[in-house]
Amino acid sequence: MPKVHLVDGTYELFRAYFGAPSYVADGREIGATRALLTSLTRLLQEPEVTHVGIAFDHVIESFRNQLFDGYKTGDGIDPELLGQFGLAERAASALGLVIWPMVEFETDDALATAAHILEKDPAVSQVVIVSPDKDFAQCVINDRVIFWDRARDKRYDNHAVREKWGVPPTAMADWLALVGDSADGIPGIPRWGAKSAAAVLARYGALEAIPVHQDQWDIKVRGAAALAENLRGSLSEAKLYKELATLRRDVPLEISLEALRWEGVNRPMLEPLCRELHFERFLNRLPQV
Repeated sequence: MPKVHLVDGTYELFRAYFGAPSYVADGREIGATRALLTSLTRLLQEPEVTHVGIAFDHVIESFRNQLFDGYKTGDGIDPELLGQFGLAERAASALGLVIWPMVEFETDDALATAAHILEKDPAVSQVVIVSPDKDFAQCVINDRVIFWDRARDKRYDNHAVREKWGVPPTAMADWLALVGDSADGIPGIPRWGAKSAAAVLARYGALEAIPVHQDQWDIKVRGAAALAENLRGSLSEAKLYKELATLRRDVPLEISLEALRWEGVNRPMLEPLCRELHFERFLNRLPQV
């Protein structure tokens, strides 16, 4: 039975932009897109990678920006990176991949939805979300749905999530709500750190189940009185942060195992794209794919 690999295309593009050399052609920066082609090709060379989908943030903003003014936006992102968003989608499509460009929702929501659907398919042996983003810890189901930090070759199943963050996957959104997530603009609750959040959630399981008065706690946590007071005073904010951190599993996507089967590159798309990217030599690598 095949594995399905669901790729965080936005992360891959950002990693390429900050990790690969600059390359300017015809007055625009295209180095990240060239590096993305190379990186995705390496992934497709892996023997277990046979069924693949990739999601991109077509724009940075999403429905979450309507819920919270402090949520991440495209402000401050280098225009030379933003200018490659469309190119990156074209590159992935030219490689023959199924792509999901997100506007209302985010990349993470698309991959969470795909994992949710494919996990139920008995013909799928495993769903692998290809990203280092800790948000995907909430998608993990034993070793049936995992996420893979490809750069570090670290795979996170249930055990690895608990070992890393101290909570089960089902409590990861609660942990993010309490601790915060600077990458997404979620501030968290004052005084709540990774260890205190893990200890309390390991006992109570969910944000809503935590007693708001410290004298009702039946565990010992350093600074418990201040933690309970801050949570009590910011309970509505904490619930909002949990909503922001929770990945949606209801994105309207057409998803099937057969549609995700990789059948090779789309040469009619890839060849002109490589000429546009001044990357014709990339075509010589394709017989190895």
